[in-house]
Amino acid sequence: MKKIIIVFMILLQVFILTSCVKEENNENSVMSNANTEDKDIISAESSEIVLRVGFSTDEFDPRGKACEKFKEIVEEKTNNSIKVEIYPSSKLGNDSELIAGIVNKNVDMTVSSAGNFAVYSAKSGISALPYLFTDFEDAWKFMDSSVETKAEDELTDYNIHVLAHFDNGFRCITTSEKIGGINSLEDIKGIDIRISENSIVAETMYCFGANPYISPFPKLYEALEKGKFNAQENPVPIIYNNKFYNVQKYLSITNHSYDAMFFVIREDIFQSLTREQKFIIEQAAIEAQEFNRKLIKKQTEDYIELLSEEGMIILYPDLEPFKEVSKNVLEYFKPIYGDELIDFLVSAQSK
Repeated sequence: MKKIIIVFMILLQVFILTSCVKEENNENSVMSNANTEDKDIISAESSEIVLRVGFSTDEFDPRGKACEKFKEIVEEKTNNSIKVEIYPSSKLGNDSELIAGIVNKNVDMTVSSAGNFAVYSAKSGISALPYLFTDFEDAWKFMDSSVETKAEDELTDYNIHVLAHFDNGFRCITTSEKIGGINSLEDIKGIDIRISENSIVAETMYCFGANPYISPFPKLYEALEKGKFNAQENPVPIIYNNKFYNVQKYLSITNHSYDAMFFVIREDIFQSLTREQKFIIEQAAIEAQEFNRKLIKKQTEDYIELLSEEGMIILYPDLEPFKEVSKNVLEYFKPIYGDELIDFLVSAQSK
């Protein structure tokens, strides 16, 4: 019954957020110098274009630093005719609100976990399936493949244009001193764990035997501090950069889900750009992607030791039981992905 309630909550929020998905004359563009009542999104007479980029973490997070890199390149290459304004820490909304803002033309750009886009196009979240990749290089190869590109095709129907695939790392589980560490699959059964609004991660936690709860990221630290949740799951850089070591005692390296992130722009804005502007935006996004990937990989390698120095107990459970039960997640999503994609994913998991 709880599982049905969680799914219902996700679907209800999506319904509310997307009620204006395909309105043709939405006049809430946040781009400066662009009154869309009688003009195109970007007027030929406009001397300056302003793009607002919002995301849920702070500016020191790798996605924040990558967005800063994107800003620097775009403004330099366009001689400041395109300005990029960065709004971290959910100043323009949390992840689901930011993505809905792209859909409803209230936000210009955002970067968020691929799984968070699955509420609009289920296939776009396939990279979050449990234990699909063994390392970063394996994951990047998939994210840059035609299989992933095809999986994202439907997002354009919702005014979402994917520019690049940022990286957030492999998701791991932290727990409080109250419930102890996760050394085995048995240890996770029955615990209440905070997750993002990601149906694949939710189903993965159900398969592990945990009870997943959705909660906005900006309120997570406080919720952990007050004991609302005794467990949460996030990549190592997120755990360290947000000082979760102050409110969680154990870190279990489960690497249960690869967390790719889509760096996106409104499709209507992108199509209104000139060919030269599109090229600059695309190239800047790819350069920011490469910057982000290198940073995430290095932080993942370095921060486990730093978390240990901060007092966290690092655990390395046997992952085979986790991988075995998580095969049910693939079965659960079979009707959505179709036989061709499922065959590819099964092959990838068996490597």
